[in-house]
Amino acid sequence: MAVHYHCRHCRSEIGTIDSPLMDAERLGLHTLSAEERRNMISYTQGHVHIQTICEDCQESLKRNPDFHELDQFIQ
Repeated sequence: MAVHYHCRHCRSEIGTIDSPLMDAERLGLHTLSAEERRNMISYTQGHVHIQTICEDCQESLKRNPDFHELDQFIQ
């Protein structure tokens, strides 16, 4: 099972973890609420896809706090 991280704003690939030893607790996913899990995690063909925020988009959010109101601010 591979875990793929993508930016939820610009959709860039941030990284992939491909290890049979990974589980939800090691990834810290157990700390998410049920709603956060629904919004951030999806499963396809045995792989886990996690939406997070890349460094570039985080910097944009820091400079433009009104962007927090948008699901996507980069098209």
